[in-house]
This record gives sequence, C-alpha cells and structure tokens, in this order.
Amino acid sequence: MKNRVSIKDIAQLAGVSHSTVSRALQGTGRMSEETRERILTIAEELGYTPDALAQSLVRGRTKTVGVVVTTIADPFVAGIIDGIEQVAGDAGYTVILGASHMDPEREMAVVENLRQRRVDAVIVTASRVGSHYTEHLQRFGVPIVLVNNMVEGEYLYAIACDQREGARCATRHLLELGHKRIAYVGSPFREHSSQERQQGYEDALHEAGVTPDPSLISTPPLTQDVAVGRRAFQELWPQRPTAIFAYNDLTAIGIMLAAREMRVRIPQDISLVGFDDIEVTEYVTPPLTTVHQPRQAMGRAAMEMALGLLHDERVQNQRLACRLVVRASTQAPPA
Repeated sequence: MKNRVSIKDIAQLAGVSHSTVSRALQGTGRMSEETRERILTIAEELGYTPDALAQSLVRGRTKTVGVVVTTIADPFVAGIIDGIEQVAGDAGYTVILGASHMDPEREMAVVENLRQRRVDAVIVTASRVGSHYTEHLQRFGVPIVLVNNMVEGEYLYAIACDQREGARCATRHLLELGHKRIAYVGSPFREHSSQERQQGYEDALHEAGVTPDPSLISTPPLTQDVAVGRRAFQELWPQRPTAIFAYNDLTAIGIMLAAREMRVRIPQDISLVGFDDIEVTEYVTPPLTTVHQPRQAMGRAAMEMALGLLHDERVQNQRLACRLVVRASTQAPPA
C-alpha cells in the first residue's frame, strides 16, 4: 500500500523547514511567493492531502457534529437529518449519526461514543436524552441543540415546532366539523412532545366547552408507532369516538390499518388526523389530514444554531410555526 505523503516529504523536496511547508499550505506566514508556489506545486504533484485528525488536534476542533436520533427509519427524523446535512456540508462539517431505538442505556452509550469522538457539537432529536439526561449532556462541555424539546441548561439550546399550537389547530378542525367525542393517541416514549400535543388537544376542547374524557386518551406502552396506533384503535373503538387525533402520522397509519381490519371506514365512520406531514400521508387511502412540521427547516436551523455557538455568537431558542394540511381523512361525524 502506498505510504501517505507527509509535510516532511514536501519539506525535503522543497529544501525548506517543516514549519515553512505548514505555513504555505495554510496560506499564512511570511515567505516569498516563489517559495510558496514551489511548495504548493510539490504538494499537488505528490498528491498531498491534509491529515484531518492532526489538523483537529491543532485547531482543537474535529469539524464533526454528532446527531442523536431515535431511529433513521422514522421519515420525520430523516427530514431533519437532511436539513442538518445540507448546512453541515456547506460549512465543511461531517455528521456522525447515532440511533437510540428508544433504549435509555443505548441512548447514553450513543452520547458517550460521540464524546469520545470529540465532536464539536451535538444535535439531539431523541427526546428522552434531552429530557432525562440534561446534567450528563451539560458535562459534555460542547454546544447541544435539542430538536422539539425545550429543556433549560447552560449548554442546551432548542429548535422546535410549536407543537401545542399545531395540536390545538388539529383538534379545532375536528370540532369545527361537528365532532365532540375526539380521542387522542399519545406516544409513551416521547414524553415531552406527546404531552405538548395532548395539552394542545385539551386546550382546544376546553375552548369549545368540551370536557376531555379520560377514556378517550390512549397511550399503549409500545415502542413502534404503527403498533401503538393499532393497539390504541382496538382499545378506543368500543368507546365510540367520532374522531381521533394521533401523536404522529405513523401512529395514524397504524390506526388506519386496525380500522380496515375491523371494517371501520375512514372518514365515514370516524375521522382521523395525524402530525408531521411525512411524504406517505398524501398517498395512503384516504389521504391523511395532518399537521405539517417543517422538518428540513428545523434541521437547517439546528445546524445553523450549532455553528453559531461554535463561533461564539449569541443565539436564541426558536419556535417554528406548524400548519394544518386538510385532506380526505376528516369530515363531519356520522348522523
């Protein structure tokens, strides 16, 4: 295997010191243009490439950012990662992903692995990490940006969609159609965001003079969103809700599958609203009414915030607006 070309090799051929080669390659220091050009030409002819690890030791930066996600299989997470990578790539940063799969021990192992890799900043989309391990994250000593999880802390900053308002809009839409028995299906392992959405749901009911019915709130203790939706619908249907607001679109798709198996028609027998507006919601039958979260914009904003913190800029937590997308899964309740 061909040996890697070093600064020492270039220095020997150019007849100059190591430090002169280093300054020429970095475009710094005083030297004649002839010497600088000779060094750069030799470096190019030898196929010299900088040693990223060595440079990081000199700079105290690795030009990497760690991203903690629940799973890359979640289309919502994929949209955020896409936004992060767009900004990171333009800034010359590499993204290192770690998936938690809803396992608290694995989540912390991911965070520890990122610490050992000396990433410059961390972006967390796994809400359990942000909510339960704030103290550990702060000991990390690098900027940490949380997505959809407003947690206070010295090193913690957040980008979030206004989930409570989005949930209020979704529930208000159902109320305006004439629904009164509206169920909510939550997520047991995303405590912060699920509570935010349930609060928005209850806000809308109270505003309409409807008392929330505890029997119409279901949060099955399962880790897969589609499975949560299936189980929740089986539990809720005997209570005869006329509409369901689901924690996210994958949960809503689980509800659709269970309803089809039980010969319950959407929206003729029951209306359904999701949250996130992932791509597939346009193509399921019927197309799903949902709350749109600007996933790529959230990812871009999170990475821009991380870069701002690394450049010692003052940043503020941001809340991005959600919006309701009405499709064919909602209509007035059956007579």
